[in-house]
Amino acid sequence: MGTWDIGPFDNDTAADFAGDLDEAAVEEREPMIRSVLERAVAAKEFLETPDAERAVAAVALVVAQLPDGAPAHANYGPSEPLPVLPADLRTLAVEALDRVVAESSEIAELWDDVPDGRKWRQDVTRLRDVLEPPIPPQEEALFVR
Repeated sequence: MGTWDIGPFDNDTAADFAGDLDEAAVEEREPMIRSVLERAVAAKEFLETPDAERAVAAVALVVAQLPDGAPAHANYGPSEPLPVLPADLRTLAVEALDRVVAESSEIAELWDDVPDGRKWRQDVTRLRDVLEPPIPPQEEALFVR
């Protein structure tokens, strides 16, 4: 596994996925992203690292198209434009990220064993928060009965 940083495209598998997206016809890109997310969600027993790395990269592409999302690709992400991704990918992306950080995920185990593991989890949490922002706590009721 060639990983050089915590970002969604900072590993060989995700960078290769970005290259595959660049080489695909525009109409094939959204189905490729969907397929990667579905594969991660479908891994019920154990999610292998390559599938998780592709899933995190795919999630970053979904997040990049949201109002609070950051650009997904620094140096190693896709260089070709993506079509507007359908809204239903947002829910699938949340499910995929939840699977990536689950106990039965190889990548989560690997990151938990290295010093930057906490930073990686924070980065994944930031992606998830853009997809499904946490509800801020209410200090007092909005309406009094």
